[in-house]
Amino acid sequence: MQFQDWLRSLRFTGGDGKSEMDNLKTLLPSLPTSFSLSSLSLSPSSIIGLGALASLTTYWLVTRPRPTQPPCDLQAQSIPVQGDQSCRRSALLTDDNLLEFYYEDTKTVYDMFQRGLQIAGNGPCLGFRNPGEPYQWISYTEVSERAQVLGSGLLAKGCKPNPQQFVGIFAQNRPEWVIAELACYTFSMALVPLYDTLGLEAMVHILNLAEISMVICDKEDKAESLLKHKEKGVTPALSCLVLFNPFSAALLERGRKCGVEILQLSQIMPPKPQDLAVVCFTSGTTAHLNPLVLYCIVHSFSLLQVSMFCHGARVGFYQGDISLLMDDIKTLKPTFFPVVPRLLNRIYDKIVGSVTSPLRRALLHYGVRRKQAELSSGGGRNNSVWDRLIFNKIQASLGGNLRFILTASAPISPTVLSFLRATLGCLIFEGYGQTECTAGCTFSMPGDWSAGHVGAPLPSAMVKLTDIPDMNYYAKNGEGEICIRGHSVFRGYLKDEERTGETLDADGWLHTGDVGQWLPNGTLRIVDRKKHIFKLSQGEYIAPEKIENVYTRCVPVLQVFVHGDSLQSYLIGVVVPDPEVFVDWAKERGIVGSYEELCQNPDVKKAVLEDMTAVGKEAGLKSFEQVKDLYLHPDMFSVSNGLLTPTLKSRRVDLRRVFSEQIARMYRKSSV
Repeated sequence: MQFQDWLRSLRFTGGDGKSEMDNLKTLLPSLPTSFSLSSLSLSPSSIIGLGALASLTTYWLVTRPRPTQPPCDLQAQSIPVQGDQSCRRSALLTDDNLLEFYYEDTKTVYDMFQRGLQIAGNGPCLGFRNPGEPYQWISYTEVSERAQVLGSGLLAKGCKPNPQQFVGIFAQNRPEWVIAELACYTFSMALVPLYDTLGLEAMVHILNLAEISMVICDKEDKAESLLKHKEKGVTPALSCLVLFNPFSAALLERGRKCGVEILQLSQIMPPKPQDLAVVCFTSGTTAHLNPLVLYCIVHSFSLLQVSMFCHGARVGFYQGDISLLMDDIKTLKPTFFPVVPRLLNRIYDKIVGSVTSPLRRALLHYGVRRKQAELSSGGGRNNSVWDRLIFNKIQASLGGNLRFILTASAPISPTVLSFLRATLGCLIFEGYGQTECTAGCTFSMPGDWSAGHVGAPLPSAMVKLTDIPDMNYYAKNGEGEICIRGHSVFRGYLKDEERTGETLDADGWLHTGDVGQWLPNGTLRIVDRKKHIFKLSQGEYIAPEKIENVYTRCVPVLQVFVHGDSLQSYLIGVVVPDPEVFVDWAKERGIVGSYEELCQNPDVKKAVLEDMTAVGKEAGLKSFEQVKDLYLHPDMFSVSNGLLTPTLKSRRVDLRRVFSEQIARMYRKSSV
């Protein structure tokens, strides 16, 4: 933008193009054209009143939100490809050629960090903290140097500087994790993240399939679990472990006896675009692992953390204890916060549940409506009178500096999204994608603060819908299975051509298993799930994940598992009540007891079921999609107890197994 244009952009203008002075005149009574102060005879109190009005008007004019200028027509956010309404690309593109690289000199993950290094230099890069202490920061320069040293050390230990060299990393998120990742990218080696939640069988499968000889760990207990596999003779290739933390002499001797060298990190101390960067084993929701082959070509929406490095941003890590996460957030004071909808749901429930008096509740909802009205006109802010009166404490609980939130990985309720956009005083974007397409393929457009969709295709991807006759979805009606094609789509599953062929068709389209619908403005709405569907005995198809996403909007519900059987005509559910609100929620209904006692109370179960049914009806669930009975479970589904994947998705097979007795009892009871 030229300097003169920039100056013009600073002029106070309303959304209708009128100057602020023109808008001000409309607020005041009509005055004669010959008006002057000398022509009026005003009392001192009138002058004071006019002064107060002028002050309030000036404050409003200065602080009123400026509409966000969208980068395209919000009524046409995507464009049909070659006239095919079911296949669309971003309206930000000038033609059907997809964006491959955002910066021509930044084509790999290695390049992205190097770009950030040039921008930030000795500026902060990776942050960590000890309990009760402020964040400490490692600079970009130091991170780069440590990655170079570690990478060189890996080469000295026999690793080969090529994409066929797989290096395992078995650790929590922390600065050393990123340094190890960059060490691999620096010398063109491929990274294989490992998770203890995958279980013994899966861990052995990964180590052997990728023929991993070197694993980097954080703690001694993880090294011990790997040595167990080696001692049993089930991971013959494993030969070296590198630990972040200090370890005992006993561990060193144990490794020596089974032929595994164990080293401290301090002792160990650019690729081509088509080279292999990382092999991610995702568990999905079945017992089968998906070894994804991702390449280090960088696109407009790649690995989020690396995207931050590309611009010289700093990234802070939590202490490793999830119960201290909110304290870490308040201390870090982030400006950008990527988050899963599950956490946003909990924030929403906590805000709503904390307002008990009718007056405060009415004030909260009125303030939300006023902020939502501002958003609907394209503007958003955190300095309105409603922010100062009501929302500043909520914003302070997340550090007080938030400018952007990105939510993805699962659908979020439009009610929750609109509510939090008003109360948190920051921009909240929603995206959609899968690991198989390097995270994102659609993203909500700046300036479009409507809810109920996941935005338009990114410039790096085409999205089309295909027919699903069994579920009565047809592309000609703008509905069908979501398929993605573009530079960000993965090349396939490692050493598994059969599963690759099931997911990637001959034309390079990734079949996601999600069901989408094109909206009139060119945005995509997720409406169903092709996978994990089942039939009830009367022939009705059920998509349980869609129903679960609806039920989590109930105030007393934290987690829910919806189950059905082709031999049964109705659904049942397992519900984990929210421990933060459940006791008070029951007390409001005249039922008193501890959390565990309430979970066993049949009157409480009846009240929860009624609440779920009401929410389901409001969300448009059909009668056969509503659960008819449920079991209240006092313990959360978690990664540690094997009921959630590392990405916090339900392990449906394991949930059915764990709750098989309760499921059978509910069906027996209704058949009597």
